[in-house]
Amino acid sequence: MERVLRIVIIGSGHVAEVLVRAFSEADGVRLCQLFSRNAQRGKALASVGGCPWEDRPSMLAQADVYILAVSDRAIGEVSAELPLDRGLVVHTSGSCLMEEISCNVARRGVFYPLQTFTAGREVEFREIPLFIEAEHGTDYSLLEALGSRLCNSVYRSDAALRRKMHIAAVFVCNFVNHLYAVGEQWMSANGMDFSVLKPLIAETTRKMLESHFPRTVQTGPAMREDYPTLEKHMQELIPYPQLQEIYRILTEHIIHMKSTDGKL
Repeated sequence: MERVLRIVIIGSGHVAEVLVRAFSEADGVRLCQLFSRNAQRGKALASVGGCPWEDRPSMLAQADVYILAVSDRAIGEVSAELPLDRGLVVHTSGSCLMEEISCNVARRGVFYPLQTFTAGREVEFREIPLFIEAEHGTDYSLLEALGSRLCNSVYRSDAALRRKMHIAAVFVCNFVNHLYAVGEQWMSANGMDFSVLKPLIAETTRKMLESHFPRTVQTGPAMREDYPTLEKHMQELIPYPQLQEIYRILTEHIIHMKSTDGKL
């Protein structure tokens, strides 16, 4: 029979919320405490997880793993304030080093779920790829055991690989969504409804998900090297120099990847 792993979540933001929900539903895990400076938010999340809330470092519960679900900037500060001389302390950041956890912590690691999280929005945590790091082999095993109770895919990683993955995530998530926002603003500024683009977005996304190589389903004037159309678009964008530059750079890179068979 699997040993029940005791968990404390430190933080009350988007990642903490998702982790609270995931751990409260997982087998073989007991959420012992939600530790948070924000009393209102912390108490609400603790209620969701069916665990006590605490904001006094001296009252931190005993646990096997302490998860720092805080902003990247707060990892060092928060970990330095906690009496964590036992138990494994991990952060959930895609770009921060494991060593950014205070050196006063005896055992450090990383527990990075590769997904975007939004307050109030539920996700299927089991489908999220999880990347782990630890300083000791026994702690890798502990994180693998913990991760497998939440996710179907758990990978051992290191800081360099995780940073590269985080860059890819910014391209496919943050930058793509920003382009959606640009499209919405462009449509609105020209008296059109952004909703008419949603079927196009949905079909493009479906094709990408069905293809192992997204570049093989690339379409549009840049892929066709339709220079008359590209020039018309560039002329239309003259009043918006930043958008024109974005359009130029993306167009040139699509053509470059086409000509080099996908090389960056």
